[in-house]
Amino acid sequence: MIHDRQYYLDTFNVTAPQLDSLVAEGLSRGGDYSDLYFENTTYGNIMLRDGEVTSGGMHEDYGVGVRVLSGDKTGYAYSESTALNDILACARAAAAINGTAAPVQDLTDKQVSDALKAAHDKADSFVPAASNGRRMVRKFFPGEPNPAADRYPASQQWRDTAAGALVPFLLRLDQSVRTRDQRVIKVIAMISWQVSDILMYNSLRECKYDTRPLASVSVSAVFQQGTRVENNSVSRSYRIGVEMLSDSLIDELAAEAVKDMDARFDARRPKGGKMPVVMGAGASGILLHEAMGHAFEADFNRKGQSIFTDKMGQRICPQGINIIDDGTIKASRGSLNYDDEGVPGQKTYMVEDGILTSYLHDRISARHYGVTPTGNGRRESFRYAPIPRMRTTYMEGGDARPEDIISSVSRGIYVDQFANGQVKIGEGDFTFFVKSGYLIENGRLTAPVKDINIIGNGPEALADIIAAGNDLRIDDGTWTCGKEQSVPVSCGIPTVLVKNLTVGGE
Repeated sequence: MIHDRQYYLDTFNVTAPQLDSLVAEGLSRGGDYSDLYFENTTYGNIMLRDGEVTSGGMHEDYGVGVRVLSGDKTGYAYSESTALNDILACARAAAAINGTAAPVQDLTDKQVSDALKAAHDKADSFVPAASNGRRMVRKFFPGEPNPAADRYPASQQWRDTAAGALVPFLLRLDQSVRTRDQRVIKVIAMISWQVSDILMYNSLRECKYDTRPLASVSVSAVFQQGTRVENNSVSRSYRIGVEMLSDSLIDELAAEAVKDMDARFDARRPKGGKMPVVMGAGASGILLHEAMGHAFEADFNRKGQSIFTDKMGQRICPQGINIIDDGTIKASRGSLNYDDEGVPGQKTYMVEDGILTSYLHDRISARHYGVTPTGNGRRESFRYAPIPRMRTTYMEGGDARPEDIISSVSRGIYVDQFANGQVKIGEGDFTFFVKSGYLIENGRLTAPVKDINIIGNGPEALADIIAAGNDLRIDDGTWTCGKEQSVPVSCGIPTVLVKNLTVGGE
């Protein structure tokens, strides 16, 4: 939802002239750029355990962060108060990145005007970046946000909905899971939501604002067959209103919660070794996110820490492979009207036809590389400075039928659900634990498998892609990415065949 500008000014008790004076204060010690990030977030959750409400609550988080950029240096300070004097103190603290703070004194209107003009002229002059000598691309983002272009549909507001009104949905979800499998002995169902009012302003006099909903429904079921116990958890998360709590969502979650449980009880650990691996469509995208996506984030490349640092413009995948990070999918957990630097959300092709064509940029890395920001500057809250982060990361579908991909493998593994993973950004090495999958024998899925690891190297795995299916699916689970701070993301992938990965089994 996008309210009018005055709604956000009133929410944070600031005026338009004060915004100018605050960013000018950030520039008062010689900074190149300054910005403000205001946040007012309401959180709510309610949990049902075996048909009874066992927990729930609401809380709010409120404050402002002030950032100052000066060359390669960043000053940052935040306050849980938006009283003018408290924000000024933050601006002065952030400005001190250029040296000891100046004596406290209010800036005159002329000093404010001169500071903002100087900041605009610096950005408009193609100033060479000190780190690599490239010229900065001039790119501004003027104009007010357009409510008609809002990517967060919400006809029924979370803030206006009492917690008690959510309980019937959870009860129906609990019952739907239990009626589908008599082996269910425990069900935990939960709804969590948050709504954030965001106001951003910078020394280029760009003002961006929106109200971001984010809601998640999850259900975990425990199954018992004889003395054996298995469990499964599924979730959905969208930037949408209370209308997401539909009967069709209950059916979808309940069916997925009990899916393939016969195979889960029969699953065994297979013999390990190097072999072809078919990654199922959807949730397998987490491997793409972790093993490749992070290495495309521009801060790792700017600092020379990524395995892809020197591969821009080079072929890193076979022809026909396109890898995208997208902030424009309506209602997606990873989508944004604007990133946390006020840059419009956009669709970024990182790999086009197998060629590495773009990193994921915030304003800092964009200046370093002499390119336009890609809308990937993100932060956990006003307490953090933004850094390059993914949004919804996926590989476009190819032209192969999934069944033909599987039938082409004489011996290998099919995997469709991953758990914990580890990645070394510099080397590109990764390992992921597989929750569920099947042996592939003579082109057919045979015995179910579990308790295995998939081990490989990101660049090698990309180069070893043999086929991509025509069944791209974005997984709408509650994916959260941790990189110094946490942000919501989504991921997806079509059925993909990688010709050679290490399977850690017996």
